[in-house]
Amino acid sequence: MRRFLIMALLAALALSGCASSKSGSAYERRQARTVQDVQLGTVESVRPVLIEGTKSGIGTAAGGVAGGIIGRGGGGRGDISRAVGGVAGAVVGGIAGAAAEEGMTREKGYEIIVRLEGGRLIAVTQSGEEEFKPGDKVHIISGQGVTRVTH
Repeated sequence: MRRFLIMALLAALALSGCASSKSGSAYERRQARTVQDVQLGTVESVRPVLIEGTKSGIGTAAGGVAGGIIGRGGGGRGDISRAVGGVAGAVVGGIAGAAAEEGMTREKGYEIIVRLEGGRLIAVTQSGEEEFKPGDKVHIISGQGVTRVTH
């Protein structure tokens, strides 16, 4: 039983790592070899932000299974006691698993305000290593519902 618990938690950790990147330099497979619009602009301001983690349900499910197994195997006597322990363990484990998934996939990012050549202001939020500062000339790349800022 302990081995199953460890396997379930490792699977949840591995799957939560599959969350898509919010970096300006990361492309999804479907975006490769597609036309994207490019606009030119100037960075007006940059503000650090926190990009929330994923809430796919994988952490909730894995935590619920693990908590249910642990709760059901507790020290109570009789079927009712074990059933109550299993349900309580599943609820607590599900809550803990959801919090763990969201926390592990949370990342620092930047809100980048750009004035396009036509004068319109836009804001793009992304993570990544590329740094921007006011006055930088940048490219705004948009396509398939994704927009990114790059030098």
